[in-house]
Amino acid sequence: MNERVDNCPKGPPVLITPQGKRMDFSDGPAVMGVLNVTPDSFYDGGRYDARDLAVERAWRMIEEGAAILDVGGESTRPGSDPVPAARQQERILPVIAAVRERWQGWISVDTCSSEVARAAVEAGADLINDISAGRLDSEMKTTAAELGVPCILMHMQGTPRTMQESPTYGNVVREIMEALAESIAVWEDAGVRRENLLVDPGIGFGKTLDHNLLILKHLSELRELGRPVVLGTSRKSFIGTLLDRDVDDRLVGTLATAAIGAWNGADVLRVHDVQETREVLTIVRAIKEARGQA
Repeated sequence: MNERVDNCPKGPPVLITPQGKRMDFSDGPAVMGVLNVTPDSFYDGGRYDARDLAVERAWRMIEEGAAILDVGGESTRPGSDPVPAARQQERILPVIAAVRERWQGWISVDTCSSEVARAAVEAGADLINDISAGRLDSEMKTTAAELGVPCILMHMQGTPRTMQESPTYGNVVREIMEALAESIAVWEDAGVRRENLLVDPGIGFGKTLDHNLLILKHLSELRELGRPVVLGTSRKSFIGTLLDRDVDDRLVGTLATAAIGAWNGADVLRVHDVQETREVLTIVRAIKEARGQA
């Protein structure tokens, strides 16, 4: 096994913001609601690309029980191009500020830009979600260290524009773990506290159908990294391939992957459908906590 994986300290994950806000996952996986303030995201693009619509959607997800809102102003669907930092900020900062004014829960900014991340945190975000783990902006690590906020490091082979052209692995789960362990070490060297790092295997980001299924099957192995595990499967194309369903008809398949993910150790589920996911988690938790002779 890779030395960096072996050396990752194990223990119950806890996140703490500079203001002392805590998330310890003791009640099971947290639900992260996806809020794309974009015209072109693969599922909800164009639905919430106006401030009032986005804020209304945010309140709906909060009412349904989202512990985290993940606000993004740039589509990262396969084949997509980067969006300038200034345009991302125009889209997301008014939404983050409006939600923060009335809600003290967790707000995440979904961006690969250190400029956007800094502005979002200044507007009220608590968490940075970087699908590139700092590879697309070399300043992201030092910015995160300076801000002191928790960060999600995702695994991605290639870039959103190229990632699905020909993803190849020898052992997909082991290679993802080794890459994430390397990312943890690099970010820690840059000054980010290890306790404030989360990891995401990057379902659909440079993976084939079989790769995605293997990640879900062996998700529990990522617990060896000693950090909270984020899982994002919501309405993705591999579900559509398996069920022959368009994106608007992939809820059942998504909920099946949420149940598997929760059973196999996910700490955060990033979803479009908050209420339905929380109902699934209630059932999974009840089964896990069942006592008595079987």
